[in-house]
Amino acid sequence: MDEQDMTFWDHLDALRAVLVKMALVVVALAVGLFAAMPRIFDSVILAPCHGDFALYRLFARITEAAPGLPQFTTDGFHVELINIQLASQFFIHMSTSFYLALVLSFPLLMYLLWTFVAPALYPNERRGVRTAFVMGNVMFFLGVAVGYFVVFPVTLRFLADYHVSALVPNQISLDSYMDTFMMLIFVMGLIFELPLLSWLLGRLGVLRREFFGRYRRHAVVALLVLAAFITPTGDPFTLTIVFLPIYLLYELSALLVKSAPVGSDE
Repeated sequence: MDEQDMTFWDHLDALRAVLVKMALVVVALAVGLFAAMPRIFDSVILAPCHGDFALYRLFARITEAAPGLPQFTTDGFHVELINIQLASQFFIHMSTSFYLALVLSFPLLMYLLWTFVAPALYPNERRGVRTAFVMGNVMFFLGVAVGYFVVFPVTLRFLADYHVSALVPNQISLDSYMDTFMMLIFVMGLIFELPLLSWLLGRLGVLRREFFGRYRRHAVVALLVLAAFITPTGDPFTLTIVFLPIYLLYELSALLVKSAPVGSDE
């Protein structure tokens, strides 16, 4: 049936069919992840709890090669998690399976939604949306990777070893660990969408490249504060590790936005 000949109810039926497919994809993947979750927890989610995590070994090699930096050691670091609520492990098992299914299937879900929206768009609009789709997915998963491999391990390492008093040992609950894990990784995924947002605003004429040059010094200060908030450590090395990717996103955003037309007041 031609798009112009479809009634409101035909569009509603098409949308319902797409939503059912999206739900089936998420449920099917969540079921598979639920079955594999014990192995995923041991080898992926809880990996930053051990001293042999990839980032810790990298930091150790870097600080060994540069005597002026504070020495980073992987020896003896281990975070022991405890469960303090009867049903927590079961609900975390379920919620983590669903969350990971949603994240991993995100490109497919957006593609299914695209099949519903695309027929109503003009060819030039389809090209723009296709670019945004690819760029958004790549940047989101890159942010998730940075959150998992850099931001969360650095935050965990600092907070797990921090003591307001030697008489107060840290006993980290599974709920607290998972809340921080999910929050930081999701936040980094969103932060990495900054270039896409800038590109879209640039296409709309709201944002110009001159804005980034004019406020670069302000941005550096703001991004340093953001990096310090994400990673509350006084170690300049780890603070820099978190700050650099965020600042590079700022510069990438500037490159994706066009300059103001010659003779304009912007």
